[in-house]
Amino acid sequence: MTNTNATNLRKNLFEYLNSAIEYNDVINVNTKNGNAVILSEQEYNGMIETIYLSSIPGMKERLEAGLNAKLGDCVEFEW
Repeated sequence: MTNTNATNLRKNLFEYLNSAIEYNDVINVNTKNGNAVILSEQEYNGMIETIYLSSIPGMKERLEAGLNAKLGDCVEFEW
C-alpha cells in the first residue's frame, strides 16, 4: 500500500494510477477531510466477487472444504 496526500496525488496522478493498474498497488490518499483509496478495476472486481460469494449461505465452508480436499477425493466432471 502506498500512502500519499492530495497535493502529491495531483502532481503524480498518472504514475499512481499506473502503479494501481500494473502492480495492483492500493493507493491511500490522505486529505484534511479524511482518506480515500484508489485501486485497480481488477482488484475492485475481485473484492466485489469475494463479498458476493461470502454472502451465499454455506459457500465459505464449501470453498474451505474444496481447498482442503485431496486430489484423490475429487470427482471428475464433464461439461
